Amino acid sequence: MPEVIFNGPAGRIEGRYQPAKKRNAPIALVLHPHPQFGGTMNNQIVYQLFYMFAQRGFAVLRFNFRGVGRSQGAFDHGQGELSDAAAALDWAQSVHPDARFCWIAGVSFGAWIGMQLLMRRPEVEGFISIAPPANLYDFSFLAPCPASGLIINGDLDKVAPLKDVQSLVDKLKTQRGIVIDQKVVPGANHFFEDHTDVLIKECSDYLDHRLAALGAI
Repeated sequence: MPEVIFNGPAGRIEGRYQPAKKRNAPIALVLHPHPQFGGTMNNQIVYQLFYMFAQRGFAVLRFNFRGVGRSQGAFDHGQGELSDAAAALDWAQSVHPDARFCWIAGVSFGAWIGMQLLMRRPEVEGFISIAPPANLYDFSFLAPCPASGLIINGDLDKVAPLKDVQSLVDKLKTQRGIVIDQKVVPGANHFFEDHTDVLIKECSDYLDHRLAALGAI
């Protein structure tokens, strides 16, 4: 799991990158929770998602948004962080140019950024959005959503309440050509405290199902 530093729009970006063994293996990008509320690439869920993808042969990158850890710059309320994510995907593609497709996984604020990025990048084949804060941020840009994915949240989430996430899911499910899977983890709060294992298993099962449909890596 090499430490990497690459150039972003606000200066250097600090990340961790796991290369793939196969030249045409897919890329996965994992995006962390809100920088102003303690979110970093070392968040436990981000860390476990990173290894989930790595274990399935992906080339995986997680990184700190601007102003977090050793990443330069300052928090930019989403616009700059979206540029950081785009730069991160560009970097991953530059070191792994034969990737067949890409996946994006995001946690909370990272889910919002990730779903914006997939609107701009047609190579994104799938996504995992964990506790997307549909009550705090505008997700109306998902019209239409270009890729199928999983939205997963806890039923005791007070930061991104279930009813708001459910409204987002219901809206996306009316769109043709994509399939939105939803999982609700009973007893889980916004940070999935004491429920991380269940969360990762749900994400792993979903990813395995999608990969089987696409053909083995």
